Amino acid sequence: MTKPFQGVINLDVRDSVADWTPFREPSAPEGAPNVLLVLYDDTGLAAWSPYGGRINMPTMQRLADQGLTYTQWHTTALCSPTRSCLLTGRNHHQNGFAQISEGAQGFPGHTGHIPMENATIGEVLREHGYNTYWVGKNHNIPVDEWAVGATRRNWPLARGFDRFYGFIGGETNNWFPTLAEDNHYVDQPYGPEDGYHLSKDLADKAISFIADSRTSAPDKPWYLWFCPGANHAPHHAPEDYIAKYAGQFDNGYEAYREWVLPRMVERGILPEGTELSEINPLDAQAAVPLDHVRPWAELNAEERRLFARMAEVYAGFSEYTDAQVGRIVDFLEETGQLDNTIILYCADNGASGEGTPNGSVNENKFFNAWPDDLEENLAQVDVLGSPATYNHYPTGWATAFSAPFKMFKRYTYQGGVADPLVISWPRGITARGEVRTQYHHAVDVVPTLLECIGLEMPDTVQGYDQSALPGVSMRYSFEGDGPTRKVIQYYEMFGTRALWHDGWHVVARRAPNEGGTATDFVNETWELYRSEEDRAELHDLAAEYPDKVKELVNLWYVEAGKYDVLPLDNRSVADLIKSLPVADLPEGGVYRYYPNTSPVPEFAAAQIKGRSFKILAQVDLDDPDAHGVVIANGARFGGHSLFVKDRRLHYVYNFLGLAPEQHLVSADELTLGPHVLGMDFAKEGHGEHGEALGTATLYVDDLAVAKSDWRTQPGQFALCGEGLTVGRDSSDPVSAEYDAPYAFTGGRIRVVEINIGDDVYVDLEREFHAAMARD
Repeated sequence: MTKPFQGVINLDVRDSVADWTPFREPSAPEGAPNVLLVLYDDTGLAAWSPYGGRINMPTMQRLADQGLTYTQWHTTALCSPTRSCLLTGRNHHQNGFAQISEGAQGFPGHTGHIPMENATIGEVLREHGYNTYWVGKNHNIPVDEWAVGATRRNWPLARGFDRFYGFIGGETNNWFPTLAEDNHYVDQPYGPEDGYHLSKDLADKAISFIADSRTSAPDKPWYLWFCPGANHAPHHAPEDYIAKYAGQFDNGYEAYREWVLPRMVERGILPEGTELSEINPLDAQAAVPLDHVRPWAELNAEERRLFARMAEVYAGFSEYTDAQVGRIVDFLEETGQLDNTIILYCADNGASGEGTPNGSVNENKFFNAWPDDLEENLAQVDVLGSPATYNHYPTGWATAFSAPFKMFKRYTYQGGVADPLVISWPRGITARGEVRTQYHHAVDVVPTLLECIGLEMPDTVQGYDQSALPGVSMRYSFEGDGPTRKVIQYYEMFGTRALWHDGWHVVARRAPNEGGTATDFVNETWELYRSEEDRAELHDLAAEYPDKVKELVNLWYVEAGKYDVLPLDNRSVADLIKSLPVADLPEGGVYRYYPNTSPVPEFAAAQIKGRSFKILAQVDLDDPDAHGVVIANGARFGGHSLFVKDRRLHYVYNFLGLAPEQHLVSADELTLGPHVLGMDFAKEGHGEHGEALGTATLYVDDLAVAKSDWRTQPGQFALCGEGLTVGRDSSDPVSAEYDAPYAFTGGRIRVVEINIGDDVYVDLEREFHAAMARD
């Protein structure tokens, strides 16, 4: 609310007194620190060197040496939910993020929309004199706001951030990302042939934002949330960083777990006597087959070679990104800002099990239910991590990097929720290189920052009464490793539940949902552990302390009532997607697209998978050498493109990046003047893996100029979000027939129509699995 005018107004300005108070920018508390929050994806406690892991993280170690390493800091087990906690200081269900944005439902805890009553840290700090920046991943924008024509009510600039640069959604291609700046989509500044990698680009932008603040407002503190694509798939890194890890994972994931455990104990990360869990403790083969781990001893030599190389790429990706964070830290030191900057270096959930038991060199194959071929994968071993692959390691490495715990990301066992956190603040923390064992959670970060800055959570923000912060400040832990001040924390993810209270931890055992039948949540089996003595949760005390189990389960229900956790949802994916809203088709099933517009995200574009479709483009050709893309969607790992080349019309359907491309081309050269250029796919059936089979016909005006038998993908073109474009292709082109962007020149594209048929067959279960993996 604007403050009332405090000056004096008379007829003559010379007799009046001005009051500039309502328009003056608020000031931060005296000596307020800068804040840099570095948040990785998909990283278990056993991955990084400061925690005893094999992945070398010099920047994180540098910060740990001048600050504190936390051994019992926890997350929600999934990306979007954890990030919402760090963003607002509220529990993920309070924020509407029971799961990822794509899984939103019509219940208060599942909406995917952060309510205004839960102000972001950006909204609070900006009103107290801070510059606020968000660089990197943003998976907290509701899906209904991703498209270019949607509102921007929940984009960073509308929720308290002065600047944003990064990507929307769970993942993106690190060599060819789908980028957004502030409120709009942008092209990447240069390509990998000139040294581009997303981690480097994000660090460049972060440094430029800080430099802008330092140049124009040197006394003004700033908050920067730095969220690289690492360590989420696709795992991409420069070859020299991958080469550092050659041979280091050849002994396999079980051997890694045996190797890392004593190192974690030696560093004080885990207590003496901690044991390793089994690699398949939940009998995942029967319950969740895709989460099963194949024992290393059962792999053949070629599989071991491939799996080890996948771990090398992941490690190189992580260290390369750490080096980019190091550039930011170096800049802070060079400019005299490091001493009074709070740096938090952490991850959002345990290691990812979305690679399946076999891993993949093109993750999009899996989400199209297309089988991986070992020989094809082995042929790409030497280029894993390069622009030629879209790779993810197998589940064995997820359990290794989340050692010694059970399971990994998505589970409320420690393997899903225990994560690394290092805090450095030279001016505010006198301890150097010490370990802290107090139990804490992502919701505790906002209260910590507010206390360090000298602020309290406002009662109202932008006119909205604020909900209370459920977390506790960790500032007390800066002084020593005494008892935790946190009392309670609930967990829930996909119907699996847990609760920590005063050192006790109860976990509801996850069971498969057979045939979509209802689960008896009331009589579900709960396991009980003493978290201080049994960090790996191997010794279930439920039978010994049944009253304690009952007490803690009742507390879980109390917390669930407070924070909009209910209803619980562990339905089968097939049942779940039946309740999700479906976008309305335009009248007549016709989508119209125009040139010189931003990319249309694939989920918002015409849905051609599993059905017949037509593409019709009204084009004027003014030059005999007119050429370029008319319309394209996807990238080298799957997509389609209608384009003009060598005076002929071409249509390519790139089926999951498999060679050869399906390619139609007109025999005769195109003439000058107006034309309707297009193609038609008439679906005639389906293949064994759900692919649509039919006939594709290429048209110039009313004349069919080429025809062929065809197959189209059953799932998405690109998990990384490459959208539909008119008049050009994205930076990673659909077809090897041209180099991106291959912009259309020598004529004019008036409009492109896509007419979709009503013979759709879409595997909705596959679609939802794909959405889950993008987190």
